[in-house]
This record gives sequence, C-alpha cells and structure tokens, in this order.
Amino acid sequence: MRHLAPSLEMLQPYPFQKFSKILAGLTPSPVYRQIRLSIGEPQHPTPSLIKDALANGLDGLARYPATQGTVELREAIAQWVASRYGVPQPDADRQVLPVNGSREALFAFAQTVVDASQSGAAVIMPNPFYQIYEGAALLAGATPAFINLMPGTGFVLNPEELGEDVWKRAQLIYVCSPGNPTGHVMSIPEWQHLFELADRHDLIIASDECYSEIYFDELAPPVGALQAAATLGRDDYRNLVVFSSLSKRSNVPGMRSGFVAGDAGILEKFLLYRTYHGSAMNPAVQLASIAAWRDEQHVQDNRRLYREKFSAVVPLLQEVTEVEMPDAGFYLWLKTPIDDVTFAKHLYQQYNVVVLPGSLLAREAHGVNPGHNRVRIALVAQPEECLEAAHRLRDFISSL
Repeated sequence: MRHLAPSLEMLQPYPFQKFSKILAGLTPSPVYRQIRLSIGEPQHPTPSLIKDALANGLDGLARYPATQGTVELREAIAQWVASRYGVPQPDADRQVLPVNGSREALFAFAQTVVDASQSGAAVIMPNPFYQIYEGAALLAGATPAFINLMPGTGFVLNPEELGEDVWKRAQLIYVCSPGNPTGHVMSIPEWQHLFELADRHDLIIASDECYSEIYFDELAPPVGALQAAATLGRDDYRNLVVFSSLSKRSNVPGMRSGFVAGDAGILEKFLLYRTYHGSAMNPAVQLASIAAWRDEQHVQDNRRLYREKFSAVVPLLQEVTEVEMPDAGFYLWLKTPIDDVTFAKHLYQQYNVVVLPGSLLAREAHGVNPGHNRVRIALVAQPEECLEAAHRLRDFISSL
C-alpha cells in the first residue's frame, strides 16, 4: 500500500474503542440487562418541534447550501447568544458561523490557526480531555501540552503547571467549560487569568461549551467565555472563539448542528478554510436548528430530567464512595476504590453496567494520569435506568 501521512500513526484509538477491546471476551452477568453509561450520547427524546421543522425543510435538499449558512440561522444563533449570556448581540455576518456539530469544528479549527512552520508549535489542552483536541493538534503539526485537572484544586486549570517555554511556543489552547468529564465551570477570575496569558503570548482560545445548557439551577446558568470576555471589557472577543452545539441541549446528536462565535478576524479565516473543506450545513438541518435555537421550553424540560436523575443517583452513591455533584453537564467523575480499569471490568462482569475508565480519557503528564482511579458515568439514559444502575453500582462498591 502507498505510504500514508505519517502523522496518522500518532493518533490513538478512541477511549471507547480501547475499552471495547478490554471487554472483549468477558461475559456480563446474565442476571441483569445491560445499562450503558459510558458514552455521552443523549438518550432523551428529540423534541417534536425540531423533527417537524426538519421534515418541513426537505425541499431544501434540491439546493447547494452556503458554507456560511442562511442569514436566518446566523441571526437566530446571534439572538440566542445575546439572550443566554447577556452580551451585545454578535454580528451575525462576521461573528457567528454555523457548523456541523462542535466536534468537526473543534478539529478543523486547529488546522486553520496552527502555524506548523514555527519550531516547536504547541497546542495546550486540559487533561483529562476530549480526544478531538489531541488529534487536531497532532494533525495540524503541533505538539499537545497537557494541564492536569486534579480534585485537590477543584479541577481548575492551573497554567503554572506548564513552563514558560511551553507558553511561548503555544499557539492555541482548548478549554472545556462545563468540563468533560469533571463538570467544572470556569469562573470569571479563571477566565481573566487565561485572557491575560493569551494576550501575553498571542494565543488563541478555543472554548468548548457543548455542555453549557445542562445545569441544575435555572437561576444560575454557567458562565460562558463570551460572557466573561464582555464582562472584562473584551467586547471584540479578540483571540477567542466559542464552540457550541445542539446535541446535548436539544437531544439531537445525530443532526450534527452547532455554531462557532467570537473573534471576527479569526472567523473570517475559518470560513475560508471551511469553504474548501466542504462543510456546509444541510438546508433541512438549518431550518430545524433555527427552531431549536428559538425555543427554550424543551431545554428547560431536558434540564428537569437531568436534575431528577442526579438528585436520585448521587445520594445513593455517596453512601459508599466519594462522589460530588458537578457544576454542570451530565457526567459523574466517580472515585474508585480500586484501579479504574479493573473496576469497570468487574462492574461489567458482575452487574452488566458499562462505564468508562478515567485513565482512558487522559494521558500521563507531569508524572501522573489524572484519570487514574476514576470512572466517567454519563447519566444520559432514562431516569429509571440511571437509578437502577446506581443501585447496582452501590452494591458493587459495597462488595469491594
């Protein structure tokens, strides 16, 4: 076979692929039906208003869509951003760009902004992390640099963990707030520190906010990066691009719809890249997305389901182990009394519950793997399934 791009050899299998190989050959208990809480795939019903809008937009399939999307979609997103975060409405033509889900945009963004001709180009990211960040950095010709998120500091990003030499070489930093898997929401002071670093090192910030609409207090939504920037007088959003998605907010992961917003100069170049990349959004999906961004009732109903699940599950697990409510998001970052991979294997064998070992979501950095002795539990199933899984987890941990 012809020689392929050598950078592909640096990519690791996805955590789910790694864990599937670990489970291969193991037999789960036949006493229990399987409950899968390993993948962050929303399993609540898709709202009818979105499905109806999608079906009614099928005539649009006869036309090529523009990479920038329709004016109506960009304006709906801009209006939502202003309403949600209390910021001036972004310029729908220059500061907002629809994307086919945040995942593909997070990957493509590094290919747009990283200059691999610069010696030692680095991309900074949290650890544990969404593996797209690492793959994007590697295929853009940069070296990933990790900042460990540790419980002793409340999973706060600690820039001092990296030396000045790394910050000087860094061109891009990925952050995730609310965090995957920790659930930590960055505060205004944390954002201020990061903005100061970005200014000092001419660093671009990519803020992954796909979990922003899963939170527990209707009166206290998580702070977003654009909100923090505006609060701190950075109304031009310089060197900042935010990535958001309908997947978790509206239970449409299969629709692949989201947006990026922020620095107009950066988005102009990102749009140019995407024009060549062939990543225009399906016209029917655009109409369904407009319906989704313009409705908040289904989002509030969605949050209510998550509140119910966390309120039932967390007290049960707290009887037997160390587990805390996240600031936001739908993950529990559970501490395990034994090695996390062994824990997940035995839980699968004895109780047929599938969770994801934390060490597979992280890399060893600065002498430690911050996912070790943790498992990620995605409370995405229906409430009765999540409660049943919690009872099995409690029994399993009690038996160790």
